[in-house]
Amino acid sequence: MGFPGTWMTESGSVVYRVVPKCACSTIGQIMFYADHGKFFDGDIHDATAGMHKWSMEASQPLIEKVVKARKTYTFTCVRNPYTRILSSFFDKICGIQRNGRRYRGNMVPLLVQKYGVEVGGPDGKEEFDQIASFRRFLLFARDTIRFKKPMEPDIHWSAMSGHISTFIVNGGRYDQIFFTEKFDAGMQVVVDNMKPKHAIDLKTIPRFNESEGHGPKRAHPVEDYFDDLSRHLVWEIYKKDFQLFKYDFDNPGNKMPLAEVDLAEVHAKLGE
Repeated sequence: MGFPGTWMTESGSVVYRVVPKCACSTIGQIMFYADHGKFFDGDIHDATAGMHKWSMEASQPLIEKVVKARKTYTFTCVRNPYTRILSSFFDKICGIQRNGRRYRGNMVPLLVQKYGVEVGGPDGKEEFDQIASFRRFLLFARDTIRFKKPMEPDIHWSAMSGHISTFIVNGGRYDQIFFTEKFDAGMQVVVDNMKPKHAIDLKTIPRFNESEGHGPKRAHPVEDYFDDLSRHLVWEIYKKDFQLFKYDFDNPGNKMPLAEVDLAEVHAKLGE
């Protein structure tokens, strides 16, 4: 199994377990900058040099050795499950991707046909009922996660606890799990521990939101998208995420965590 979704600076100064839709583009660019004094020209997910990734075969033994030695600062980042699934919907379902096409080819037509989801027309720019469409998408996301039908779950809406647990189960340990909603404070701890070759000022670093502009803008407050049934589905999919990462299930309008992450609890519950 190894350590899928794990990135490491080329210098080996820090290890990061990627969780999709949780500031991963910005974090990857900061890691790249720390070693090279410049940002990667393009989407950091496309970089095949300048940092180590588990998806690159040559990097795997290096990452495995560092992770299992447990001497290098290791972290990940989480996000409120309500805003994360909403972001996935607008970016991946409604949006046109970097390659000019719909995400995952036939998935959006399947959603339109089987679940009645609207996506704003061929270019995602037409008006549509965002709330009704999102709730139908949520039913689809639940079906993929619970029943693996009509397809396997996608990494962008599968639970954060699932991503984070593979790292622990295979022998890794986290020194820190911080919140996208408190990004600068959490990332500063990482920067202090990694001792970058090139100084990093988090106040001036741009936010590399690679999904920005892919899809229509959210037209309503977060809480408007989640009625009783939607919240029931969200709990079914993300119960562990709310519990372990201390987010407020009772109030979808509150994106901020209610407490800090208890690392001992995360390692105990996700390492089983």
